[in-house]
Formats: sequence, C-alpha cells, structure tokens
Amino acid sequence: MNNTLHAVIMAGGRGARFWPRSREKMPKHLLDIISEETILRETLNRISPIISPDNVLIVTGLNHAEEVRKQAPEIPPENIIIEPMGKNTAPCIGLAALHIKKKSADGLMMVLPADHFIADEKEFRRILAIAGEAARRDEYIITVGIKPTWPATGYGYLELGEKEFTIKNEDVHHVLSVREKPGATEAENLLRHGGFFWNSGIFVGKVSTFLKAIARWLPDLYSALASAEAALRTKREGAALKRVYASVTPVSFDYGVLEKAGNILLVKGDFGWSDVGSWDALWDILPKDEMGNAVAGDSIFLGRDARNCLIHSPRKLVALAGVKDLIVVDTKDALLICKRGASEEVRHIVDLLEEKKFKDYL
Repeated sequence: MNNTLHAVIMAGGRGARFWPRSREKMPKHLLDIISEETILRETLNRISPIISPDNVLIVTGLNHAEEVRKQAPEIPPENIIIEPMGKNTAPCIGLAALHIKKKSADGLMMVLPADHFIADEKEFRRILAIAGEAARRDEYIITVGIKPTWPATGYGYLELGEKEFTIKNEDVHHVLSVREKPGATEAENLLRHGGFFWNSGIFVGKVSTFLKAIARWLPDLYSALASAEAALRTKREGAALKRVYASVTPVSFDYGVLEKAGNILLVKGDFGWSDVGSWDALWDILPKDEMGNAVAGDSIFLGRDARNCLIHSPRKLVALAGVKDLIVVDTKDALLICKRGASEEVRHIVDLLEEKKFKDYL
C-alpha cells in the first residue's frame, strides 16, 4: 500500500430518492439495500486492497457520525470528518484536502462517493491505479467517465477531448465540456452525438492540485476553509467548522470547479457502475426472475402474471397479480408504490412530507 495515497469517501446526503427506506437519520449509504453489507461497508471493502485504513477519510454529517464509526471501526476516529451541515461536494472535498495536507502535503487523494455499486472491483481498482499515475504526472484532476447506455437525466455528462497520453493501454483524454444533468431532449442528443460519458463523481489528483483549483475557481470557499485550517485535527475543529460552514455557500465540485477548470482529464471506466441513485437504478443491477421481477433484500414475493417489478419488503409478503413495471417498497411505517421509470419523482414526495411537516416519516 502507498503511504502517500489517500481516499476521501463522501458519506453525506440523505438519499431522498430511496425513500421510504432511506431516512434523514439512516440514509441510503448506511443501509444494506444491495446486499447483506451496507453500501458504505462495500465501498470500504472495495478499496482496502490498495489503501490503508489510516489513509481513508470519511466525510459525513453530525447525525450520521456515530453510525459511520460503528460501520467503519478500522478507520481512525480522527479520520471521520464531521461537517456541521451539508453544503454539497465542493466544501466536502476542500475540507478533506486540508486534512490530508496536514499529514501529507505531497499526497494523492482519490475522492469516492460512499453509495455506488461496482460489479467488477478488480477492474475498478485497475482504473483507479491508472488515474493515480496520470494525476502524478502533472497538475491534473482525473475523473472516471462511464459510457452511457441510455439518455439519463440524473447524471452529468463529460465531453471527450483530445488524448493526452496512454497508461497501460488506457487512453487518458482531456475533458472538453461538462453538461450537468441535462433535460431529456438534450440527453438524447448527447447520446446520439457520441463522445460523451457519464460523470461518475470519482476524482483523483494531488492534494495540492485540488486546493489550487478550489482557490482559483471558488476563492470565497477556499478562504473560509483555510481560516479553519489551524484547528483541524485538534479539539477546536468542531467549533471552527461550525463557524466556517455558517457562511459557506453550497456548491458542487462539478459546478464550481469541473465546469471551469482546463486541467480535467478523463479515463474511461468499464466495471459495471451504478450510482444506485433511485429504485429504478437498483432494479437495473439486481438479478431478475423469468418475468423480469427483482427482489431487494430479505423479501418474500409471489407473482401471478407480474412483470418487470421491483419489490422490497423485508417485513411482510408481497403478492402481485396482473401488473407490470411497478416499484413496491414497504417499511414499518410507510408504503411506496410507483411506476417503474418514475422513481426520480420520489424526492418530490419527500419535499411534500417536509412541506406538510410529517417529520416522523422523514
């Protein structure tokens, strides 16, 4: 394992599209939706062959810190970074970079979401190694692009530019442009055009490169985070971050840096990737029966002429007859039924619950 290589696992967010299973106190990445392991645990297991636990940082929120510590006992307590409030991915990445700078100013950091599905973990690690080698060559931030298979509107798109170099038979290209979550018509046009890849949300670069990029493109954010740098990894960190985050404007790394910077490179990833961002995405990756039905978790399902449905009901039997393309999710206090293909709308149900102040269901 390389002592200069660090992983930053972004374990924030609420997973609203996975309601009613995902809740504020126990969001998607802390649940065992895909397998017997939680999604966070699977993420940690996936990188354990290449990165020491001492060099893994998990950025999470105050409400989830205790559960993260429970699920990741091998990670040093000081490497569980607690944001006082969620302000999107740019503050998260900048804060983690400052933490690593204190340990290894010349280190390399790999930024990984906590809630992704990877089918071929060996190939995933191979692509990460190539991205790491590319990042060490110069002041580059490397992203992993996924070849799109349908005109998704929930992903960002990266336009492939000229090849910069080849590493171990993998071409590494410049990113010409970033199209953040296009509408349906634009997504269809991008797919038809070719040369566009889904943005996986995986970033690799030197710690110094990340910090320089944030300082240039998000100077107010950099100044705010830098004002707390002396307190990091001390008893004063919590209070310092609470003060800083109160003034920080929420911004994603994609919008704040990726869309503007000219030093973004892309390596293609073909390892069975999904961001598992919705119940529809879960249906895509789960095994199906002869009628196209998928069962998530420890659920019991009986079907009579039921086709292409997703069922998640660990507490009671679900029986479906004469229906197709449904998503059925049952929990102890809520039941979701929606048409498959419409699960992106679940987040609006969460918005409605907030509006009506149904806090017990959030």
